[in-house]
Amino acid sequence: MWDYTHNKTDRSWEARVSISDIQTAASAGDTDIRGAPRSFDRIELERLARLDFVLTDIDDTLTTSGRLPAVAYEALERLQAAGLKVIPITGRPAGWCDLIARLWPVDAVVGENGAFYFACEPAGGMTRVFHKPDADRRTDRMRLDGLSRTILERVPRARISADQPFREADLAIDFAEDGDLLTEAEITRIVACFEAAGAVAKVSSIHVNGWYGQYDKLVMTRRLLADRYGVVMDTASDRIAFVGDSPNDAPMFAYFDNSIAVANFADFAHLSPDQPKWITVQSGGQGFATVAEAILRAKGA
Repeated sequence: MWDYTHNKTDRSWEARVSISDIQTAASAGDTDIRGAPRSFDRIELERLARLDFVLTDIDDTLTTSGRLPAVAYEALERLQAAGLKVIPITGRPAGWCDLIARLWPVDAVVGENGAFYFACEPAGGMTRVFHKPDADRRTDRMRLDGLSRTILERVPRARISADQPFREADLAIDFAEDGDLLTEAEITRIVACFEAAGAVAKVSSIHVNGWYGQYDKLVMTRRLLADRYGVVMDTASDRIAFVGDSPNDAPMFAYFDNSIAVANFADFAHLSPDQPKWITVQSGGQGFATVAEAILRAKGA
């Protein structure tokens, strides 16, 4: 059922995993099938009661079919009202993250797969912390602009993401958000272009994101929690849950014992080098709302 092989030449992962495979194994409580996640329905309430932080991806975790449903937004609001710190950890651009930090019921946001975090201050104003200084980001931008032309030449159906003008540190190639869905072979070629140029490449549910620098969602999350809350992640992981859906969430899935995927993660499970510990029956925003409801119930909120 879970037959993984790792191709060391192109660092891709191959598997034969279906949605029914994952959900059948999870609902059966099978924890021995090559890393199969357990059903979130079986999670212990005591585990959820210890949580102080809820970290979440956005696209296809909070959203459903490209829209943010009321049930997911309300879940964010209820979690924050109950005293939990709510922090989106996303691949979305700086321009979007500025708005999210200001207007959503969240405490901070990590964006562009770990390039920065933003947080509104109680007295007003925005704290912006970047992994790289301005000068380095400008140099990276010139390199990425050149690389974008190479990718479009080698993968003709690829396109630059519509949100690229709002990005500070990375290049986003759209394979599923606007326009035709690219094939897995095309996605693999995009990743190969980034890696051949010495860039990091991560696959989300809609984009391939590439950047220069040794950081990811987990690296910047660690910095954010230390800076803002004095939390040493290595000794506080039982206080933190992460909810995601795609391969660029793999570092978070691997690190956190309370890592949870919404059901549509199954679409990309074979591309993810690390699997979540838990998986919901519901997809997208409804899956996140289910997680939030369970946390609130465990805390008596």
